[in-house]
Amino acid sequence: MNARIGEDFLNYTPEVLQLPDLSIRQLEYLVAVDESPTWARAAAVVGVSPSALSQGLAELERRLGVALFDRESRRRALRSSAAPVVAHARQVLGLTADLARWADRLRQGASGRVRLGMIDAAAVVHFPDHLQAFRAAHGDIELLVRVAPSAALLKLLTAGHLDLAVCVEPPRPIPGLTVRRLQTESLSVYGPQGRKIGPPRTWGPWVLFPAGSHTRSVVVAELRRLGAPIEVVAESHQPEVLREMVRLGVGWTVLPSAQAEEGHRALREGRPLAVRQLVVAVRTSAIRDPAVDHLVRHLEAR
Repeated sequence: MNARIGEDFLNYTPEVLQLPDLSIRQLEYLVAVDESPTWARAAAVVGVSPSALSQGLAELERRLGVALFDRESRRRALRSSAAPVVAHARQVLGLTADLARWADRLRQGASGRVRLGMIDAAAVVHFPDHLQAFRAAHGDIELLVRVAPSAALLKLLTAGHLDLAVCVEPPRPIPGLTVRRLQTESLSVYGPQGRKIGPPRTWGPWVLFPAGSHTRSVVVAELRRLGAPIEVVAESHQPEVLREMVRLGVGWTVLPSAQAEEGHRALREGRPLAVRQLVVAVRTSAIRDPAVDHLVRHLEAR
């Protein structure tokens, strides 16, 4: 090594970044404004007056040195450029809630609680036995289950309202979350009674999961690849509703085979179209909770 270069390296002092002095309360205000239809409602959510909310957010802007709001008539609205700040606030609040719950359990000596989010197929078809086995093996752990679509579950998980979620793999990584694949699920095309499932150009119209859902994205991409016309006449998050619409002749659908072809209202055998990945998602930097780790192991023991 050149002596001069070595000396410069040894004498190098990394630049110290001056971090803004932000408070958890200010971040709560920001998330409340983003999620509430009105300023007054946001203030009510966090339990302060609208003027206190305004002052807290003005102080947040001052400490960041960045404008977060535009004034629209009499109400301030979040700028689109503020999205990274809102996302950061959600992650910080989620992790802080993890810390508070951990400290509370430690103080009270409680056995533990796990808040699990699941899509309906996971809760009803694929993992009910695993949940029953977990409850039997860990009777001292309170298990709370919430069933909702994947996008809603991942938002709740990021915000700290869930400890883990079993859902459809998101199309792109989500900052602050780690996902591990659990299983692959088949998706098939189903047509009304008496309709032959012929070439893709003859399929439709469709009754599908709502636009924006992870499964809808997988389905539409494959239908387009096959050249099938995509005319959507009805939407529902509920597979049972979509299945009944097909039985009534409203349209065609694409459903997980395990949900479409079971029970007395089952559809006739469909044509395989695509697959979706079911994953378990957790917050990457969350304090490790043994109860959550136990449940993940139960879910992975397939």
